[in-house]
Amino acid sequence: MRPLPHTQDFKDIAKRIIWFEPPEVALCNAARFMAYAFRYATFEDMQILRRHFNDDDLLSALTTAPPGIIDARSWSYWHVLLGVFPPPSQKQRVY
Repeated sequence: MRPLPHTQDFKDIAKRIIWFEPPEVALCNAARFMAYAFRYATFEDMQILRRHFNDDDLLSALTTAPPGIIDARSWSYWHVLLGVFPPPSQKQRVY
């Protein structure tokens, strides 16, 4: 996955979807940021993200997403939207 740009648009999205840490920190890990985006981003947020990332980038982000962030509904939705059906099983968080 390509690095995330530290533009104001991306910082604003980071403030909403990863509200518990500074945007500059949230933007340092693209796979983690995108996992939160798949779960919490609004339609408008995703339009901004999709201007920077193509379907292959998004599929790569899904594949490398840390376990436990994306809910089952979002996991299925994004896989189907990106042409992967049936969606693979989600990785489980290990405690």
